[in-house]
Amino acid sequence: MKLRPDIEAFAQELTDWRRDIHRHPELGYKETRTSGLVAERLEAFGIEVHRGLGGTGVVGVLHGSLGDGPSVGLRADMDALPMDEAGVAEHRSTVDGVFHGCGHDGHTTMLLGAARSLAASRAFKGTVNFIFQPAEEGLAGARAMMEDGLFDRFPCDEVYGMHNWPQLELGTASIRPGPVMAASDRIEIEVKGRGAHAAMPHRGVDPIAVSAHIITALQTLVSRGTDPQDAAVVSITAVNAGSTFNVIPHTARLLGTCRTFRPGTRDRLEAEIERVAVGVAAALGATAEVTYTRGYPPTVNHPGPTGRFAQAATAFLGAGAVSDDADPSMGGEDFAFMLEEVPGSYLWLGQGGDFDLHHPQYDFNDVLLPVGASLWVELVEGPR
Repeated sequence: MKLRPDIEAFAQELTDWRRDIHRHPELGYKETRTSGLVAERLEAFGIEVHRGLGGTGVVGVLHGSLGDGPSVGLRADMDALPMDEAGVAEHRSTVDGVFHGCGHDGHTTMLLGAARSLAASRAFKGTVNFIFQPAEEGLAGARAMMEDGLFDRFPCDEVYGMHNWPQLELGTASIRPGPVMAASDRIEIEVKGRGAHAAMPHRGVDPIAVSAHIITALQTLVSRGTDPQDAAVVSITAVNAGSTFNVIPHTARLLGTCRTFRPGTRDRLEAEIERVAVGVAAALGATAEVTYTRGYPPTVNHPGPTGRFAQAATAFLGAGAVSDDADPSMGGEDFAFMLEEVPGSYLWLGQGGDFDLHHPQYDFNDVLLPVGASLWVELVEGPR
């Protein structure tokens, strides 16, 4: 791996930019300061800037100097997570309950670094659309930008996304065609029983006990109802019921998530989650109402763009540094919406480190900033 000399020369500025964004994190659709900094820097680089897509989204448009060619979209997410930071770095978050625990501060900075380099040289054919997206963390900012006409106003022949990946060593990457991240759906189950004194449970119907049976039964939908070669997850992650030690409550509320790759599996589990919850509740004298909300679709890489991204990553990182055999992640990613409309690909860029994404002590590895920026430039300037 050899960094582009121009990007290596301003690597410290990238670190300063990233840490400034880290100190001032903003939640989805509230990235006013971050998007303002992005627009200001793109304009300073001489890039045409468009603001307000999806609320706080920004698009920069740059034409190459080498003639006609494809229109390529490069996407970075800007939002932070609604969680506290436990790290002690000097650049730690200054906003209570908001923290860049997924590295979107680094993604934004890497794309800004690539934009600066490409604007200075323009040594490519066609057009690059720099897409700075709000609200990736569960709020579908990609879809919001598309509903505001992202690909109508800025047509792309291909679109690419990149995410830091602590499970991979620094200087490596992973990319593969096909599904790489799962569909991410929400489960809500309201169980209604009959409240009673805790000392006289026979006079009521305990929704907590019913909920326990529902939770156990739901696990069989994957362990006994899904082909072992077809990955799926059904997880109940919250149980809310009751308020004191001696009262059986009238209701309980369960929250959870369902993750799948295949459309048929997604359809089946949606139907069966309701069947199991309603049936188990009825068998125990209670009722259950299920609300299943579809979130992000699976993130599915297209073969052609994936080959080009892999070629660029191999040319930059070196032979043997880019793998195509990493298992897909059951995490969700709203870049999936873009890939449903435009051919493209999504790459994991190794950053190493001791803490995974969304851990309260996670921090983006600043050494990765010029690496990611250089890889973006390699992709744009490379052969097609």
